[in-house]
Amino acid sequence: MNEEIRKYVTIIDETHMEGFKKCSRPVRIAASLAVIRNPFAGQHVINLQPLIDTYSEKLGRLLPKKATEALGIAGAEVEAYGKGALIGLNGEIEHGSAIIHTLTFGNPFRKLCDQAKTLLPSAEKRGAPGASLDLAIKHKLDPKMRSHHMSFEVRIPDAPMNDEIVIAAVVTDSGRAHPRIGSLYDEEKS
Repeated sequence: MNEEIRKYVTIIDETHMEGFKKCSRPVRIAASLAVIRNPFAGQHVINLQPLIDTYSEKLGRLLPKKATEALGIAGAEVEAYGKGALIGLNGEIEHGSAIIHTLTFGNPFRKLCDQAKTLLPSAEKRGAPGASLDLAIKHKLDPKMRSHHMSFEVRIPDAPMNDEIVIAAVVTDSGRAHPRIGSLYDEEKS
């Protein structure tokens, strides 16, 4: 299978004031996305290995690198991360899942983020061009660290076309702006 990447898009968000209060430090999030052709659009294919072999490792290395570079940080400075796939209308959710739910995607991503330990949270859905995808974000070492539970909305106006998939990686160098952690957020109550 030939690799067909139509474009890369990187989105940076830097929040200085959240909820009527200035942030002690800006909350900076970057997502890097690749728009790829889906060779299996319009068909049910059992063996998705060619899709995995063509895109998984490459995008698992490249997208988090682009996102960290956009923030001007090294992988060790990433505190939280996530991934996602937005599949065009003629594709199956499984086409995107096949790319992002592999060790060949996750391991390079975690390695770049200074040997991060947690599973990458994910979001997958089908949508038309301009559809949004809410990327889940969790701490790279402790998935229960509530201060880093958040999401980041991304969209590309002209993607995914019916025969495309958008693959995304998101990183941040902080948690939420003003997390309140206390009895309200105890393990038993969440």
